[in-house]
Amino acid sequence: MGGLSESTGAAWEHLRRLPVWLAPALLTLAVTVTGLGSAQLWRDELATWSAATRSPRDLARLAGTIDAATGPYYLLMHGWTRVFGDSTIALRVPAVLAMTAAAGLLAVLGARLVDRRAGLFAGLLFAVLPGTSRYGQEARPYALATMLAVLATLQLVTALRRPSWARWAGYAVAVAALGLIHLIALTLLAAHALVVVITWWRGPAAAGIASPVAGTTPTHHTAPVHHTTPTHDSAPVHDNAPVHDNAPVHDNAPAGRPGGRDGRIWRWVIALVPAALVVTPLLLRARAQRSQQLSWVDPARLDDLSALPGGVAQSSMVGGLLVGVAALGAARLGRRALLPVSAMLLPVLLLFAVGTVVPLWVPRYLVFVVPFACLLAGSALAAVAPPAALVVVVLAALLGLPDQAALRRTHEWPRSAPVDYAGAAQVIADGQRPGDAVVYSPRHSWLFLDLGIEYHLGDPPRDVLVTEDEVRRGDLWAAECPQPAQCLAGTTRVWLVVSGRHAEPLAAVPGAKGDALRTDFTVTQVWQRAGLTVALLTSRPDR
Repeated sequence: MGGLSESTGAAWEHLRRLPVWLAPALLTLAVTVTGLGSAQLWRDELATWSAATRSPRDLARLAGTIDAATGPYYLLMHGWTRVFGDSTIALRVPAVLAMTAAAGLLAVLGARLVDRRAGLFAGLLFAVLPGTSRYGQEARPYALATMLAVLATLQLVTALRRPSWARWAGYAVAVAALGLIHLIALTLLAAHALVVVITWWRGPAAAGIASPVAGTTPTHHTAPVHHTTPTHDSAPVHDNAPVHDNAPVHDNAPAGRPGGRDGRIWRWVIALVPAALVVTPLLLRARAQRSQQLSWVDPARLDDLSALPGGVAQSSMVGGLLVGVAALGAARLGRRALLPVSAMLLPVLLLFAVGTVVPLWVPRYLVFVVPFACLLAGSALAAVAPPAALVVVVLAALLGLPDQAALRRTHEWPRSAPVDYAGAAQVIADGQRPGDAVVYSPRHSWLFLDLGIEYHLGDPPRDVLVTEDEVRRGDLWAAECPQPAQCLAGTTRVWLVVSGRHAEPLAAVPGAKGDALRTDFTVTQVWQRAGLTVALLTSRPDR
């Protein structure tokens, strides 16, 4: 046992001498790249592919029609795909890199606000969450928003501790980028405003952002031994808080008062002006599109709050564990918990309050608050021996293993209902002949049946009913022929792709389209794939 303890101690000593961000970033990278291409692109990622592969002019048309809120992300992905292609892995790599950066930045933020050990365990815990893998393996903007939320908060702490226009400019850029990537993530500014006002009114110590080594007195929740004894994790200056963040003259300066010398609040307000100028037009356009873009969202209910930890962590057990340990961390930190607690709770409460009136409540929109819960949990883990803290991290990883495996099979929700676009496309590819046509039902659906088949097939049969494709319409859906029978005339073989499993696929096609198909075609063969039915239709002999 003595040898094991000594080896564990030696390993910990080696780990603590590395840059605090390195281990969380490497672990996050390793976890998120594992099985990166295993799950097919799901419906939202197919929308990303469709948008990213359009020209900038067509992207502008799409943003003006239906998807302004995601327009800047699509433009970013357009540039990415031009360089790296549009394979499943290529589309997801930006999310991997963003989550990796988020883990590293979180560790640095934890070290600046609390101590090195808290930052390290916050980053490690964040790395093993199933939600980190889920949104770090998705070609959508949530990983980028998470990274920018942590970066903006870190920039805020830096600027408040040692104000300068350069630091506030960095904060302004981070906030503007956050708003462009994910408008709802700007609810984080409520937490920033609270901290800025308290800092201005009472000083950094009252706001909980004074440097741990700046001479501030810890609250009764904080174990002083972890912050004052050189043999612990806070000894080296580069471990706890770099010199540029530890200027005692600013941390211990007299509290700012209205009309006093402390101008941090005004610099914060000025820093928000560029972000407001950039984001406001986008916000106004997205607001006008809300009913079309979020027609599937229901008003928020109280039980949505209780389900949120499991939703953002992508595991009920891991989410519950995270909340419990974060609560312990908040109790330990006392007033120093103000920033992470408000950054975790205020966006949730604001979106919930608005969501009860305007349907906006979607759990994945709040993924950016997870790092702040991890920061609080890391603070709790920093109060115990490193081996015990590592046990908690490993426990979270083990509890999340079933969900980690499931999300690498499919990104659909529920995961018991995958949609096998690739399987359906392969059926068509194996039997396709020159002159074949394809018909989709339903067409105007969030399943994006046509995009899924086109992505996997590459050269699909002629989409016989299309009169104007989604690119020309500036939309995500194509327009179909109002008189299907006339558009189908002269076609002898049709591949019918229907959502769901149907023994009689023609019966599942409604309206005039279904009538035309049933009148002029007969089913030759049917294939069932997860979430889809593919049927080969041939023209009736008497046509």
